[in-house]
Amino acid sequence: MITNNAVDNSGMQPVRILADMDTGIDDTLALCLLMALQRAGRVQLLGCVGTYGNVLATEAMSNSRTVLDACGGTEIPVYAGLAAPRWAQGFAVDAGCARFHGANGLGNVRWESVYAQSMHAGQAIESSQVAVLSLGGERVQPDDPRLAHRQIQYHTDMQSWTTYASKQCGFALRDGVQAIIDTVRRYGEQVTILATGPLTDIAEALEQAPDIAQQMKLVLMGGSLTQEGNCYDLICETNIFQDPESADFVFHSGVSVTMVGLDVTHQCLLTREHMRAFADAGSKLGEMLAQTLKFYIEANEASDPLFAQGSPLHDPLAALVAVEPGVVTYLPLGMKVETRTGVGAGFRGRTIGDPAQVRNAHPRTQVAVQVDAQHAVDEIIDAVLGLCRVVK
Repeated sequence: MITNNAVDNSGMQPVRILADMDTGIDDTLALCLLMALQRAGRVQLLGCVGTYGNVLATEAMSNSRTVLDACGGTEIPVYAGLAAPRWAQGFAVDAGCARFHGANGLGNVRWESVYAQSMHAGQAIESSQVAVLSLGGERVQPDDPRLAHRQIQYHTDMQSWTTYASKQCGFALRDGVQAIIDTVRRYGEQVTILATGPLTDIAEALEQAPDIAQQMKLVLMGGSLTQEGNCYDLICETNIFQDPESADFVFHSGVSVTMVGLDVTHQCLLTREHMRAFADAGSKLGEMLAQTLKFYIEANEASDPLFAQGSPLHDPLAALVAVEPGVVTYLPLGMKVETRTGVGAGFRGRTIGDPAQVRNAHPRTQVAVQVDAQHAVDEIIDAVLGLCRVVK
């Protein structure tokens, strides 16, 4: 049965959120939305964990710090998430991610903040000690020709990565996995973990601290149930495909999961008119955001004629759902992620209902399948536009 979890938030305390992000362009807009809602008293953003995906983990951390600072959130901590899928010893940014988010994850726009000098495309750690790498979720060898000419290569040795990140990101590294554990233990169901990248950090936290599973409330952007995917064979969604094992672990962990996938994000579209509204907001924040979104819009238009109408608001919609769950309707369904490919094994990275959970009358996963798209888009754009007008 499809349900609508409409909640009246009037008079309620702000929604506590800890975000875990591979901070590219739509994550950036989601961060701006959270900051706007925090200014309005609807959100308390406890911190942001930077993980790999659209960019390397170091760049995600740097981007989150830069965007938070630009939005006036200099006091909000940024934590170091894991640098690669749990099944691989390293990670390389996929060409598709760079095509949609730019080399720096911000559409190649240089955002102005005190941390603007922290990261540049072209920095890399060299290593020849690794047998398995991840290239956008695919297993590859270090000598794979697709890695040969990348400016941003991969981080493989975790100790070197930690040293590199602390030097390059301009702020002290703090353990993002431990932050997730500590936050859930402190607040329980009174905090929402918002994950807009691969679920590696979430799975690692649950494995290290299984006691938090029954307390954790997770809203994730990822997966697709009722339509085709957005990567490779069009069966899988990118965030899930990056680390299928971790996603499957999370779905079976007992965590309360809200899955905000392509089923609903493809209905909520960012237009050039929205972009121009940010540019006309009369602030540096609005100008930088408009330039960044221009890259994203053009990349989507070039990739698929369907996106001539607008570009999907993937991560901002998930952020809105974390605050206003009634904007979408849900199908309660125990989920699994295929972790193999082949005859009798399915397609690696596919999100689908789990036959083993079909008799569970109260599944812990709610899959968003319908959305009040106009309301959601208006909420996102109006909130961020308001922020752009007050943060100069």
